[in-house]
Amino acid sequence: MEKNELHDLLNQLHQEIKKTKEVDDKGLALLRDLEADIAALLDRSDETFEPVKSSVFKNMSDTIVHFEVTHPTLTDQVTKISDILSGAGI
Repeated sequence: MEKNELHDLLNQLHQEIKKTKEVDDKGLALLRDLEADIAALLDRSDETFEPVKSSVFKNMSDTIVHFEVTHPTLTDQVTKISDILSGAGI
């Protein structure tokens, strides 16, 4: 996966997070952690994804579980990004 594609995915997620209203404290923390993890991927070369990889997918999973009922669009976006990253071998 090209860094530009990953950057575009991060921007899409960021935009979806900005549209998310009425988020509890736990949800805000999950979204901040997820954005930080994906930003960390942008700062690394292909060879150094491993240290953040498990954190990213754990945060994505936690975010999906937390928001699946209250924010289905956000959940769909996070799921899409997770699938793309998995498919790219990250």
